[in-house]
Amino acid sequence: MTSYTTPPTVAKSLGVNVCKILVWIRSGELRAIDVSLRRGVKPRWRIAQTDLDTFLAGRTASPPPKVTRRRRRADPQVIEFF
Repeated sequence: MTSYTTPPTVAKSLGVNVCKILVWIRSGELRAIDVSLRRGVKPRWRIAQTDLDTFLAGRTASPPPKVTRRRRRADPQVIEFF
C-alpha cells in the first residue's frame, strides 16, 4: 500500500513554504489527491510518496555536459597576426 503525506509535512521536509507546495500541485508539477468529501470545498491534499519521489527526481540539478571544442584547421596559406 502506498503511503501518503500532507503538504505541510512535505513543505517541512523540503524547507519551503506550504504555499509553494500548493502552487506546485495547482500547476500540475506535483501530483496530489484531493480527499475532501465534496467538490467546491477547501481541498485536502494527499501526496503519494512515489509521486513525490518522481517530482524530486525531475527537479534535481545535474552538471551541464562537457562541450568538446574542435580547433579550426588553419589554412597554410593564411598568416594570422595576433
